[in-house]
Amino acid sequence: MMRVIGLMSGTSLDGVDAALLVTDGETIAETGPAVTLPYPPDLRADLRVLLDRAPTLAAGDAALQDATTRLTLHHAAAVRALAAEADLIGFHGQTILHQPQHRRTWQIGDAVLLARETGLPVAHDFRSADVAAGGQGAPLAPVFHAALAARLETPLAVLNIGGVANVTWIGAAGLAAWDCGPGNALLDDFCSRHLGEPMDRDGRLAGAGKPHEPTLTALLAHPFFVRPAPKSLDRQDFAHVLAAVEPLPVADAAATLAAFTARAVAASPWPAPPLRVLVTGGGRHNPVIMTALRAALPCPVAPVESVGWDGDALEAQCFAYLAMRVKRGLALSFPGTTGVAAAMRGGRVSK
Repeated sequence: MMRVIGLMSGTSLDGVDAALLVTDGETIAETGPAVTLPYPPDLRADLRVLLDRAPTLAAGDAALQDATTRLTLHHAAAVRALAAEADLIGFHGQTILHQPQHRRTWQIGDAVLLARETGLPVAHDFRSADVAAGGQGAPLAPVFHAALAARLETPLAVLNIGGVANVTWIGAAGLAAWDCGPGNALLDDFCSRHLGEPMDRDGRLAGAGKPHEPTLTALLAHPFFVRPAPKSLDRQDFAHVLAAVEPLPVADAAATLAAFTARAVAASPWPAPPLRVLVTGGGRHNPVIMTALRAALPCPVAPVESVGWDGDALEAQCFAYLAMRVKRGLALSFPGTTGVAAAMRGGRVSK
């Protein structure tokens, strides 16, 4: 068992989550403190620009290098804010491009700089080996979710609603996982454009409108939704949806985006109906999305706090767990979770 700090910055671009986990990479002995360090507005804005530029961005681009350094120093500040003794750091970095169909995934962050700033070895580069081997490179959380859920009744689904929404299905036959559609990204971008706010806080805007059913029907006809799992998305894969809702009244457009997130989950390729769905990620804080999920799914839906998990720390805890698996040479991904041909190791440790 080791004390590991996990760091996660998701596709919502809201900041860095840091959490301590005591683990051997197979079992979880203890969860420790957790903190969230929001991105300063200028860094968040610069990262958002990189998402649009990423397909044609050169590794030596000055703006990219500057953002990478600032991002890494912000992660180091999150480690200091956690103020926890540790033996290892798991550093996911910030995804700016995910195109597994082209054998490409890109997470920015300087692991050597982070190791120097914190004085700790840093496990990183969790996805590229899986993608190079023909896997989707995502989701990576299923093996961690399964360890957390070891004593819970199955089949069980864990739904993470970040910028992209993804599902872990845990059953007697093993694990399945897939990205199921947009999470918060579209609604966040819509609110940034129309309200100057980074999100639809407490679902106020979406809650004031009504979903536009013809638009939803058209959106759910996208071929992604009939593709079999495993499958994964780039944050920008559904960016065209913003143009589709633009003619609607602002509140109705927001309500349509929230409903789209929930109905995309319901359209997922479930191996079998789960007994319940546990929701983590920022989307569980949006009551409009949670109400829509309960209406769309034929089973109980509850935040992960209902079983004693911390949804604000879960992804950071996951990368602490995966960091220990990297250190021990254990598999990170599996045929049922990313579509890779065989269980796949990955990651590197920098000092």
